[in-house]
Amino acid sequence: MFRHVVLLAWTDEATSEQKAEVAAQLSKLPGVIPEIRQYVIGADAGVNQGNHDFAVVADFDSAEDYVVYRDHPAHQEIIATHTRPILGARAAVQYWA
Repeated sequence: MFRHVVLLAWTDEATSEQKAEVAAQLSKLPGVIPEIRQYVIGADAGVNQGNHDFAVVADFDSAEDYVVYRDHPAHQEIIATHTRPILGARAAVQYWA
């Protein structure tokens, strides 16, 4: 299994509505991109200071399937329209699980 993990930190100006819209839009992707095997998203629980605000964990059968997801127009549209406008920082890693 090929796993993709992304951590997002929102800008101070990001509204609750914008954050919720990112989650709502991302949650649609498993129904649009069949290469996704498992997709888990969620806001930070707020237990530790200094954490990122939001996480995406996506599993694929192969690195090639991940690239389909990465470059998929629906995914790219969400990034451009909803995520990037409120993005303060991003960290990501891909690995074989």
